[in-house]
Amino acid sequence: MPIINFTNPVVILIAVILFALVLYLGRETKKSFIVGIMLFVFIAILLCHTIEFMTIAQSNQEVYKAITRTATIDLVFIFLSFISYLWVDDIEVKAGKKKSIDNSLEWFWNKV
Repeated sequence: MPIINFTNPVVILIAVILFALVLYLGRETKKSFIVGIMLFVFIAILLCHTIEFMTIAQSNQEVYKAITRTATIDLVFIFLSFISYLWVDDIEVKAGKKKSIDNSLEWFWNKV
């Protein structure tokens, strides 16, 4: 089975709660590196699941499907973490009255 099994609903609920708490902490402190750390943690988890996927035997289909689903959920968390990082970074720039090179989320909001 995967290291962190995101096919289990309890694990997904815990991950979503931790995600929301880290996002809230980053927003309240106006520090984007907090959300950046969360992004790199999810990338590391995906890397571990990829290594695990490459080392399993093809004959065990149950584990193969579990790791595939878990990697898919990893990618969703990475996408959400990236968008959250851009959002908190924008908040940090506005709060610190720093010069922003570009509006990081402009490309996203124009598509929505």
